[in-house]
Amino acid sequence: MKTVGLTGGICSGKTTVARILVDLGAVTINTDKIGHDLLKSDGEVRRQVIDTFGSDVLTEDGGIDRGKLANIVFHDHRLLFKLNDITHPKIYIKVKDLLEGHRKKKTMVSVIEAPLLPKAGWESLIDELWVTIASRTTILKRLKERGLSIKDAMARLASQMPPQEQISCADEVINTDCSFQELVVQVTELWKKLINS
Repeated sequence: MKTVGLTGGICSGKTTVARILVDLGAVTINTDKIGHDLLKSDGEVRRQVIDTFGSDVLTEDGGIDRGKLANIVFHDHRLLFKLNDITHPKIYIKVKDLLEGHRKKKTMVSVIEAPLLPKAGWESLIDELWVTIASRTTILKRLKERGLSIKDAMARLASQMPPQEQISCADEVINTDCSFQELVVQVTELWKKLINS
């Protein structure tokens, strides 16, 4: 089995590339989704989040309000690191378990979609690191379409690894600043290269 780490900044096109890879035959693991599930279902993670960030991050029914939590951590890098310290070890274990399941099923290609993969120290899990990039203008436009204010969009961009640093770690760079059809061609070429290597 080949394992690809798919990473890139917010709104750089990771999810679109992941969907194209699924159409080509890959199985994906989305670490954001695993993190969201942990906030809902893991009592220990929930307790640590409340201890660290206070009851202000709770919804009326006692769940973790991801919007409120995001607003806190994306405006303070130290708090983002604290959240990552709480969630990343358990996300890592879950990803390892899922990869083992994919191996047993003789999956050809597994893709780990993760926003901070180069910083997470998960290199041992992957064969190749693919990084999605787009121009700052395109990313801000995509963030605006998601309903984020310019202030919040800029805070999220500032909290991430600079694109050049991500590119320096990459085996392949995918520029998503193009039409969907052009992106499909780009990803398909990388797919062929991967499965034939």
